[in-house]
Amino acid sequence: MSSPSAATVNSHPDKPVTRLHGLTYVVVLSIGALGLLMAINQTYTFGLFGFQPLGNSFLYYLIGLFLAVAFLIYPARAADKIQTPWYDWLLAVASIACSLYLGHHGLSIIEEGWDYSAPIEATVVSGVVLALIIEGVRRCGGTPLLVVVVLFGAYPIFADYLPGFLWGTQYTVGETIRAHVMGVESIIGIPMQVVANLVIGFVVFGAALTVTGGGDFFMNFATSLMGGSRGGPAKVAVLSSGLMGSLSGSVISNILTTGAFTIPTMKRTGYPPQYAAAVEACASTGGTLMPPVMGAVAFIMASFLGVPYADVVVAAFLPAVLFYIALLFQVDNYAARKGLKGLPAEEIPKLGPVLKDGWPYLFSLGMLIYMLLFMRLETYAPYYATVVLLAISALKKSHRLNLSRLLELLKELSVSVANLVAILAGIGLVVGGLSYTGVAGAFSRELLLYAGGSVPLMLIAGAVTSFVLGMGMTVSACYIFLSILLAPALVEAGLNPLASHLFILYWGMMSYITPPVSLAAITAANVAGANSWQTGLFSMRLGSVLFILPFMFVVNPALILQGDAAVIIQASITAIAAMWILASALEGYLYRAGMIGWPVRLVLFISGGMMAFPGFKTDMVGLACLILAYVIARLMPTRLSDEKIRG
Repeated sequence: MSSPSAATVNSHPDKPVTRLHGLTYVVVLSIGALGLLMAINQTYTFGLFGFQPLGNSFLYYLIGLFLAVAFLIYPARAADKIQTPWYDWLLAVASIACSLYLGHHGLSIIEEGWDYSAPIEATVVSGVVLALIIEGVRRCGGTPLLVVVVLFGAYPIFADYLPGFLWGTQYTVGETIRAHVMGVESIIGIPMQVVANLVIGFVVFGAALTVTGGGDFFMNFATSLMGGSRGGPAKVAVLSSGLMGSLSGSVISNILTTGAFTIPTMKRTGYPPQYAAAVEACASTGGTLMPPVMGAVAFIMASFLGVPYADVVVAAFLPAVLFYIALLFQVDNYAARKGLKGLPAEEIPKLGPVLKDGWPYLFSLGMLIYMLLFMRLETYAPYYATVVLLAISALKKSHRLNLSRLLELLKELSVSVANLVAILAGIGLVVGGLSYTGVAGAFSRELLLYAGGSVPLMLIAGAVTSFVLGMGMTVSACYIFLSILLAPALVEAGLNPLASHLFILYWGMMSYITPPVSLAAITAANVAGANSWQTGLFSMRLGSVLFILPFMFVVNPALILQGDAAVIIQASITAIAAMWILASALEGYLYRAGMIGWPVRLVLFISGGMMAFPGFKTDMVGLACLILAYVIARLMPTRLSDEKIRG
């Protein structure tokens, strides 16, 4: 397999958009601008033109607008990939019309309990909305997610017929429709509330940073720092993709932007195409886990846990840093083993001029972080930071937000939010189905019972479940589903709540770099002109730390920066040492020892594994194994050629 199939691409929310031209382009950008204006009006309670809808009405309007955008830009079939057919226009109009009806009656829905008993026309409109949402899920989330949404969305209808813990409160078809659309725990539940109240602002900030030249700045910044070092191009890919991914939260768009530069540069300096693609795939995947912005799922996590978003940012910081440190160690060892050099001096920009030109991006990013962590202004911070960025950028013509950049910003906003709304409105049906029937709590209790109180067994079961679901669902969908079913059981077993939710998120991310799905690896392979299966296997090896990290921080809260400072520092040091040792074992190269054979690598795997988990005894065993590895390497220097060392 050398390229992604149409089905694979069309099943993912980050897939390229090709219908944005002509009338479709104008309408989509107009709706995006209207949606942004409405979100700002709601956030700051401006009451523009006397418009200040109730919370549920606002959510209905937002769903209608951006679901319409989804129908206009994502085709129902491959034959409609270039042009927008008449029935997509009809679906778009129906989305807006139904949302206007529900929004207009928002107060009646609340005061008169329409989710239990409503006028017949309200039930009919709700049924149409459900059908539209299901079609939106099919287009943006693919068939696997569609099956999950329909199955759990319809669960209340047949819950009374199921045995054991699967039994739940039964609803009629009409009651199910009304509960999903006019209740507060389904399509307008927490996922959609998070998009409306938080995520749109961060999408705007990320788009503004990109269209004003932030991508070029972060690329030049990474090149100036690491371009000249051993294996410099790969290190630039790791650093730049981490920086950009932390702001965009999108794996695929990150690969298509930074990867368009980093992958050819790596190939030019001696990296095989599949290895170059794997480096970019892993680095871009990790960006979704890197604060301050991360992906939309981080905001949903904060809402589910009932904690400020800043707490999620702080908790996610060290694990994300450890992931990138491990990647840097691996690409450095690979370069040492292969004798790969850095970029020529003439291709490396000077750090001073780079910072002088790009300080507005760093300033606005620093302002965003300060407002998130210290002022706790999650709702307002991205809008303030965007205004500051655009104001400072206006001082330089090369960074100024001109008309073309404004249109690009609106396009990025429209596409990103349409994806989120279509996916998360569908996931709301899953949340509602499990909530209304009461099955979610019963599932957690049964899981605890079957695990017999064994935390390792529950973690392994959770990892496998997250991994399998992540291969067929988006990360947000996988996380939301398991945060309802699995996370309560992990917390009840005594694990840290925030660490438990991050554990689920990390394992859901594995699908991006793990065959057969490995969408990040497939996308990067296309850019590199490499075989996607080989790229996926290289990505698994490079990203193998993602298999270990979740277990590390879920059993040691110090790695999510919770606990005493001394314990956090000690845990951080041993975790970094573990990343270095495991990277050396994976790549077959040990600092001060050179290339190493399998006997030494096996000892290093044991050493790294011991140091990866908390405890003085395990650290001492790990240190002893490290010393033993050096002794063996000195006494039995490898005679293997570079070609014979496989990693």
